[in-house]
Amino acid sequence: MLIRYKKSFEKIAMGLLSFMPEEKDVKKLLQTIKEYETNENWQLYLWKEEDILGAIGIRINDNQEAVIQHITVNPSHRNSGIGKKMVEEVKQQLGSKYSVCSNTNTEAFVTRCES
Repeated sequence: MLIRYKKSFEKIAMGLLSFMPEEKDVKKLLQTIKEYETNENWQLYLWKEEDILGAIGIRINDNQEAVIQHITVNPSHRNSGIGKKMVEEVKQQLGSKYSVCSNTNTEAFVTRCES
């Protein structure tokens, strides 16, 4: 189930986002989390089953696009379809208001989810 990020999930979200290559640097990671907390156009969702297993970050831009800019799954739960479920649920939730697309960092993964 996809749930909206809140401050109480900060450490979990940072841990998940740190698996993304461009978020390895702690300073960059802190900036990213701060952006999700303060910018209303940046929305972070967490995938929860019994535990929180994944995160997907969206940036809403001016031309009604919801750009998937982060997507990550706990390494011990990869290859079980969680990433694909997150993409599908984001499209289901936002697809009526926005065109959901990817950026260069998430393009390859999102394309694999669609095939």
